[in-house]
Amino acid sequence: MSTRDAAPDLLYSEAEDDLRAAVRSLLTDRGDVPAALARAESGAPYDTALWTSLTSGIGAAGLLVPEALGGQGASHREAAVVLEELGRAVTPAPYLTSSVIATQTLLACGTDGEQLLRALAEGRTVAVLAVPLSTGPGAPLPNSAPGSEIRAVADAAVAEVLLVLGPDGLYAVETATPGVTVRARTPLDVTRPLSTVTVDAAALAAGTRIADAAAAESAVRRGLLTGAGLLASEQLGLAEWCLAQTVRHTRERHQFNRPIGSFQALKHRMAQLWLEVASARAAARNAADALATDSPDTPLAVAVAQAYCGPAAVHAAEECVQLHGGIGMTWEHPAHLYLKRAKSDEIALGSTGSHHDSLATLTGLPAPGAPLR
Repeated sequence: MSTRDAAPDLLYSEAEDDLRAAVRSLLTDRGDVPAALARAESGAPYDTALWTSLTSGIGAAGLLVPEALGGQGASHREAAVVLEELGRAVTPAPYLTSSVIATQTLLACGTDGEQLLRALAEGRTVAVLAVPLSTGPGAPLPNSAPGSEIRAVADAAVAEVLLVLGPDGLYAVETATPGVTVRARTPLDVTRPLSTVTVDAAALAAGTRIADAAAAESAVRRGLLTGAGLLASEQLGLAEWCLAQTVRHTRERHQFNRPIGSFQALKHRMAQLWLEVASARAAARNAADALATDSPDTPLAVAVAQAYCGPAAVHAAEECVQLHGGIGMTWEHPAHLYLKRAKSDEIALGSTGSHHDSLATLTGLPAPGAPLR
């Protein structure tokens, strides 16, 4: 295990900037916000052609997978850049759930998951860890008894493989297996569909066990920790879009023959929002760098990122809606997609409060009202 003695690198490398440009160009051409809104209205938010271009064309699906297994052999820093752009375009894509959480879980399982990893790295398969979206890195894991309902599993509707915790380990189960049920739920965020998943005993037995009970929990928690750390980058991209669009609108919108952005009260609000976004960038980059360098401070960096970036993204989306005035309240304007994604992300992979509790534990600071030791 490597350690990180030097200060974290919060800047973007040239390769990361090139990757950002490629992803942004793809999303601008084929997955922009109006397209996401149109798909949300159709009830089928996913664009399979866009997903193929992102994963197979650009190779984003295999960023965390070693080259020996068909991946790009990159790091969490590059995956974070992809998530920033997906957040900026509020793209309906199972990248966080499949290419980050499921992939990291499989990497932590050792050699038994290599075949599935190759398929994920090539973009041929979508795999999802069958836990509720709200499950944080240190939260209790779902009931492992076969046939138990697992609610609010993100992106299960498009997954070909589910990673399911059984009584004796972690299993890879194809969703087409008899005995696997995936029922769509009505989510707040229509760009990240949720489902209730049930896998009976026969379906679990038909799957492939990729980790025993002892290794399974550790692997799942590593996947959740990685997901929580990189979710901050999605929240950062979302907040950046909201700030940029709000500044643009307040420059163009006039009242009393002046741009409303010239009013001091609005200047102060947007300046405060800029500071929050800049701080969110530092927190998100620190978490990505800690994951990339396998720093011993990774749990602390992830907790800081999630404790800060979640509320920052929500605030940016709320300001975007309000400062756009009447148009911001309409369905036709995409601001509501960002607000819903921000609210959903705030409770994904652990609530803000749970990450505050983790921070208190990791730093030895007692919660308010707790006895001093």
